[in-house]
Amino acid sequence: MRISVPPVAQTIIAGALMWLIHRVDLGPALAFSGQRLVAAGFVLAGFLIGAAAVAAFVKQKTTVNPMAPESASKLVTDGLFRISRNPMYLAMLLLLIGWAVWLGDIATVPPLIGFVWFMTAFQIKPEEEALREKFGEAYADYCRRTRRWI
Repeated sequence: MRISVPPVAQTIIAGALMWLIHRVDLGPALAFSGQRLVAAGFVLAGFLIGAAAVAAFVKQKTTVNPMAPESASKLVTDGLFRISRNPMYLAMLLLLIGWAVWLGDIATVPPLIGFVWFMTAFQIKPEEEALREKFGEAYADYCRRTRRWI
């Protein structure tokens, strides 16, 4: 597997890029009543989904290391994993959406799109390949019934 940027680092990089774009003031502001509350809601949802997904891996006694999916000992398909094959990455995206809402800058949307594209192309698809090799038809069946993101 050829992944050189851990997902947490990808999230931090995207968040930093969003902050830089906001500081340069490239786009129109987005301000509305309750904006901070909405932002906090996305962040809270991200933390809760991420924590629940990690807890599911810990409960199944399999690795949470995204850099080595081939070392997974079990295929986790219950709980949040019935809705999304990648709730941890969905959680990271929710954190970034919360950050974008908090910043209140339309120009922070392209890094969100870039994050989804980059994560899918360079993290998720290689993981899927490794898991398909490891778990065979069980993983293929899981992919047929469960969406990649949501």
